[in-house]
Amino acid sequence: MNEFHPARLQRRAEAARWLLLALFGVLLVTFFRAQIVEHDRFQLRAQGNRLRAVPLTSPRGAILDRNGLVIAENVPGYSVKLFASSRDSLKSLLETFRQIVPLDSSDVTDVLRRYVSSPFQPAPVLGDASFDVVARLEEHRAALPGLVIQAEPKRQYPDSQAVAHLVGYVGEVTEGDLAANRFPGASLGTIVGKAGLEQQYDSILRGVPGNRYIEVDHRGRMVREEGAAPTLRPVAGTPIKTTIDLPLQRFVDSIWPIGVKGAMVAMTPKGEILALYSAPTYDPNQFIGGISSAQWRVLNTDPDKPLINRAIQGRYPPASPFKLAMSIMGLKRGVITINSHMPTPCRGGIQFGNRYFRCWKKEGHGSLDLLGAIAQSCDVYFYQLGLRLQLPAIIEEGVRLGFRERTGVDLGPESSPIYPQNTAFFDKLYGPRGWTAGSVTMNFSIGQGENTQTVIGMTRFYQGLANGGIEVAPFLVHPTTTAVHDYGVTPEQALDLRRALIAVVNQGTAARSRQTGFQLAGKTGTAQNTSGKDHGWFLGFAPADKPQIVIGMVMESMEGGHGGALVAPYVSRVARYFLLGPDSATKVLLPIQLPEDTAPRPLDLPPDSTRALLPPAPIPAGQRR
Repeated sequence: MNEFHPARLQRRAEAARWLLLALFGVLLVTFFRAQIVEHDRFQLRAQGNRLRAVPLTSPRGAILDRNGLVIAENVPGYSVKLFASSRDSLKSLLETFRQIVPLDSSDVTDVLRRYVSSPFQPAPVLGDASFDVVARLEEHRAALPGLVIQAEPKRQYPDSQAVAHLVGYVGEVTEGDLAANRFPGASLGTIVGKAGLEQQYDSILRGVPGNRYIEVDHRGRMVREEGAAPTLRPVAGTPIKTTIDLPLQRFVDSIWPIGVKGAMVAMTPKGEILALYSAPTYDPNQFIGGISSAQWRVLNTDPDKPLINRAIQGRYPPASPFKLAMSIMGLKRGVITINSHMPTPCRGGIQFGNRYFRCWKKEGHGSLDLLGAIAQSCDVYFYQLGLRLQLPAIIEEGVRLGFRERTGVDLGPESSPIYPQNTAFFDKLYGPRGWTAGSVTMNFSIGQGENTQTVIGMTRFYQGLANGGIEVAPFLVHPTTTAVHDYGVTPEQALDLRRALIAVVNQGTAARSRQTGFQLAGKTGTAQNTSGKDHGWFLGFAPADKPQIVIGMVMESMEGGHGGALVAPYVSRVARYFLLGPDSATKVLLPIQLPEDTAPRPLDLPPDSTRALLPPAPIPAGQRR
């Protein structure tokens, strides 16, 4: 009876009433928080469950030459993606897809791998689908639920192989790239630059991607492709204007001999790169939309290594063009003058200790002064100059001249040259008793031995010679430094060296490269190659009195004797094209072997007009380094 006492029942009812009021209060606060206070957040979460973002590629900025001609541009293209609720579902869709459009099994594996990395986005299948492929897929759309086809800009390189190593190529960012933060702001699916200018200036060219949205059901299946939510439009990248002269770049490609490996760099005395070419080359358009595994294997297993940019990554013994560096060392240290003869005339070689060091000319050159030794590229003269200087001085002066430094050109990874810092380099390499200073000195004196340089590095050095001993950094868009490098020669010495380089072309080892209409100055070289035929060098500038273009070229494994003499005519034609226009340059390809009568003739001094050449005005000392 006590359990049903009216007072007790009333207390229980009161407690229940307050409990219900408290529960309703909590629910009211919760509903208010969800519906009013955090409405936007919960709405976004709901939309996130309902909507899937499909990235929209931003148009990359165009890459232009110095006159506004197009090196890289964008054209309309199509990408094909598949939306799936699971990996098994995607695998089934791909089997159907392959019956309509052929896909390599390795490509299928790549699609599945990318889906696992980003399961809430459509898996890219074709990055550069043709209109015919798109039309075929549209016909079979009913058999491919989850098919996403979208128009987007794709990269195009109109001059393809002619600009490959210069411009590089683009590709989808990888997980490794993202982990290493190589491309700040990128995410899976973003197209980034992978080499050349595309990579160097990717942050400027890339732009900002957009998004469009696809509606899905609770199981992740696509319900609606268009109109699910407003589209966020991409922002186009910024174009860049380079120093390249595109017609000159095309001309170099057109005259390069088929099957010959090598590189060429042309620049102005101010460091503006006019052309940069590497052979063999490749087609950067192959990478648009993702290169196939088969094509990638072909490029990577090719023994000629077409992906290597030999202009900035290939290293070669500088050979006889380094004799100008030896000449600067001798002149600066007062060991020689332009009129100095060596004690032992050239008779085809010179004995040093128990070894006979040969000159390239078996019958010898006789007694020459420095100008004649440069013109005729006499090895015996420079052997003796090296012995006068001694190895420590050669190393010290070579470091000062920049032969240990990369140029810093704005074109991605550049190889460092190999040049010793001091004689301890040889102790480490061969052991303290494994080398002799005399033999190393003799090799260094003619640009051989433990001295390998890049084509762009040697071209930079000859740019300094063209500037009267003042070197500036080469660049394609923006200089990496404003510092200049002073070789430390007097205006008279710089003029004498220029006269010697003129003599090389007029009556020396490059006599077959003389041109009418302008005077070319330069130096030939034949670099010993331990794994095959010798490499040929030529570095020069024109016009000799007021240089407008500096050119460096190397051709690997040259046939037919003095390699530099075979390379020089190509440089001469490039200079002629630039200075006198396309009508002045013959379209007939030069033969890779020249006639037997190309041996250098006895040297006479250049015409009197060359003695009147004036070096350029010196750069103020405060700007030199």
